[in-house]
Amino acid sequence: MSSFNKISMFTREDFDDWNIRMQDHLATQDDDIWYVITDGPRKILKENTVVAITDGAPHRIEKPRDEWTAEDKRKSNLDNVAKDILYKLLDKVTFSKIKMCKTAKEIWEKLIQFFEGNEQTKENKLSVAVKKFENIKMNSGESMHEYDEKISSIVNKLNALGKVYSNKEVALKLVRGLPK
Repeated sequence: MSSFNKISMFTREDFDDWNIRMQDHLATQDDDIWYVITDGPRKILKENTVVAITDGAPHRIEKPRDEWTAEDKRKSNLDNVAKDILYKLLDKVTFSKIKMCKTAKEIWEKLIQFFEGNEQTKENKLSVAVKKFENIKMNSGESMHEYDEKISSIVNKLNALGKVYSNKEVALKLVRGLPK
């Protein structure tokens, strides 16, 4: 597993970017770790040989811990690995808000709830971002590079909120915002 130091520390202001980076980082730690974040801790199961197969699928039961293989132990521990990574990257204030969570899935859901908000909050953020995009103009003394970065930042925020503009629309907006 690679080091958690390669991912940036959590900041409330940049939650959208941090969220994307964390999803990628956690998924690259182990193929199954993102599954733990989205679906909860892995249950280690085995086929129940006592119960007859009735619907064509074998009946599965929880495997006793003393029967676990090394792979079973690794999969069972993924929730702890995910929690450890998240704990190390959260600031003190945010950690205090999630420290009572029992699973990595609960932590992730709390972070989303705190920093993305409910549907109304998301709609408000989208409205503000759309308005910013519609009203953006290149300021006097601003370089083309700075202006392009400003537009890209707003477009990225809009994408994260589910509003996608085509390259043509962005290019037209860029040109229309130039000074005469």
